[in-house]
Formats: sequence, structure tokens, C-alpha cells
Amino acid sequence: MRLQSAVLVSLGAALATSRGLFAQFPAERLVAQADQSRASLIVDIRFAQRLGYQFLRPGAVKALYVNAWAFSGSRLWDLVRLVDSTDVNALVVDVKDDTGCLLYRSTVPTARAIGADQCARTNDVQARLDTLHAHGIYAIARIVVAKDPLLAERKPGWSVRAQGGGLWRDRIGSAWVDAFNDSVWVYAGELAREAVGLGFAEVQFDYVRLPDEPRARMATAIFAARRNSESPREGVRRQVRLLTGMVKPLGVPVTFDVFGLTASVTSGDLGIGQVWEDFVDVADVVLPMVYPSHYTRGAFGFRTPNAHPYSVVRLALADALSRTGTDAAQIRPYLQAFTLGRRRPRYTPAEIQAQIRAAQDAGIHSWVLWNPRSVYLRAALPPYRSDAGRLPASGGE
Repeated sequence: MRLQSAVLVSLGAALATSRGLFAQFPAERLVAQADQSRASLIVDIRFAQRLGYQFLRPGAVKALYVNAWAFSGSRLWDLVRLVDSTDVNALVVDVKDDTGCLLYRSTVPTARAIGADQCARTNDVQARLDTLHAHGIYAIARIVVAKDPLLAERKPGWSVRAQGGGLWRDRIGSAWVDAFNDSVWVYAGELAREAVGLGFAEVQFDYVRLPDEPRARMATAIFAARRNSESPREGVRRQVRLLTGMVKPLGVPVTFDVFGLTASVTSGDLGIGQVWEDFVDVADVVLPMVYPSHYTRGAFGFRTPNAHPYSVVRLALADALSRTGTDAAQIRPYLQAFTLGRRRPRYTPAEIQAQIRAAQDAGIHSWVLWNPRSVYLRAALPPYRSDAGRLPASGGE
């Protein structure tokens, strides 16, 4: 178990301040758990005074994606126990998801103006973050940028507009904000600053792109903030640099999620403004979403890529590594921990382990598992290694 005596130092303060994991349970249960561990309970005044977290970035980040509902409910405790008993050491938590709602009540003016904090998922985010830190879990804030229907509807001047007036919407009826608009990215940067202040050790930005819609539908979209003849690639690259400039001074890694194909396509920007080099040249970490189920028939020579999890991930990461210089961003792939519809095979622990093994064989030891429901099986995860050291914040992937 990762909950060693050094970590137990914080538990006394959790009792005294009604904060952290054991604040969720009666004192009798705390005593029973402490007795079972046969560890002495020591109160350190530093924790009681909350002088700030000491971030320790793992030498290799091995993370699970956690949606806002899972983080806010009892499932979080199940996930903490899962991390304690496996080699997982980090959680990626939705601070702003693709609905535009926030994890917690925000003080950011734009969030309050549009009501993004009115649909907040939890009112005890600090206690829950305290719990993660007490268990040595590296907390990463995920912030969705361009797919924000709440922001688009409440601030139509920041949105993608439709020909003839009104908001442009994608195939499922969701409105998007204009990725060429600086204010959209400044808002994301302000949320990142707030998340770091609360105790997140890293910020991860997703949907840093234009909508991935058919060409005919995109032809009806009006991006009013586009500068002259600026291309989608030029617009996204400009905004990625703007956002990086806002977050770098916070002293935390700046990371971006990108389509897995971004690492393999060498001509064009996939129609969404994403080009691999534009990210790895400015970010600390880039996370290609190399889900085998998301590659079309014929990708990497496979008729059904979804049926070849090891090979698809290995080949996709080989493409990414071949285009990434030694001084560029580190690569931390998103791996598939879900079954997409009726596609076969179903993703069991064997398919998930195959992807992790593929990343390791490519020389990449960091990864994030994605399951939209935030449900993970212990059998799919590497066992906990007591000799797995941690590096300070400057540690590599």
C-alpha cells in the first residue's frame, strides 16, 4: 500500500480540520483503519496550517481519467483505493468538461457571468484534493477549451455562428465557441490559474481545435474572430502559444490533448487546426489519443484497427516519436479503457494491458487510461511496485 507512515502524518490534521478522506467517515472508523495499519498517527502542524502543497511529479505519470461526477461522489474513494493498490499514481479530473460546467464554484468573472459555476458538481473540492495529496496522488486538472456550449450560448459574440444568423451547431446539436477568439483561451487560462491555486499540480487542455465535422457542415460555420486569411492551423497555433504563455508562470506543466492521427498525418491539419509540431514545440507534455477504435479501416494496414490494440498503439507512438525532437515536449498517450459500441473485441484487461505494454516497448512509460464512466478494473492495471520512486517536479516522463 502506498499509504505509508510519511503520508499518515497528514491524517491527524484531516481529523482536526474536517478535511480529507477520513473527514468523510466517523472517528471510530478512522481509529480502526489506523490500528489495522499498525502505524503511529502523528500530527504535523504544517498540514494543519495548510501552507500549500508540495508537488512531487512522478518520474512516469500513470493516470486514470476521472469525470466530475465520479470525483464528486463516493466513487472517488474507490479510485483512491485502486491507486493505493496499483502502480497508478495520478488522476486527471474534469475541471471544465464539454458541457461548459465547472467542477466547483468559481471566482473567475466569466464563469460567474455565464453561470458555469451554478452547475458545479461538488462543494468540497478542497477536501477531496487534500485526500489525493495525502495519498501521494498527482492531481491533474482537465479543461475543455473550444467545445463549450454553455459559453457559446451565453456569450454568442464568442461563438461559431451559422450562415443566416444564430449559433452554428455540430451533428449532435452542440454549440462551439470560436477557436480564433482570444477571449475563449484567456478564459481557459484563468480557470487554469484558479485550479492550480486550489491544489492541482498540472493543467491539461482538451478540444484545442476546431470542430471535427464534415466539410459540408463546416462550410456553413462562420468564425468571426478569424484574422484576415488566417488558416485553422495558424489560428490554433497562435492560441496555443497564448495559453502556454498564461500558464507557464504558474510553475506547472502545460499539457495538450490531441487527436491520435495528429501524430501520423504529415500533410494538412486534419481540418481541425492540429499539427503535431505546433504542440510539441511549445508544450511540456502532449497527449495523443491513440484509441484503436478511433482509427478507420486500413489504418496502419489493419482492416479492423480496434482488434489490434498492441500494434496500433505501438505504430502510432512510433510516428509520434519520429516527429518529436529531444528538446521537445514529452509524450504521454491516452489509452483506450472502454468498448466503443458493438465493435469487437470488447476491451477487457487483456486489451488494456496490451496498450500499456506497447507504450513501454516504445520507450514511453507514462500514460492515461480513458473510460468516460471512470470505471476501471484492477486486473487491467500494473501492480503496485514499492520501489517505484518519485522525482521532483522537473522529472521526466
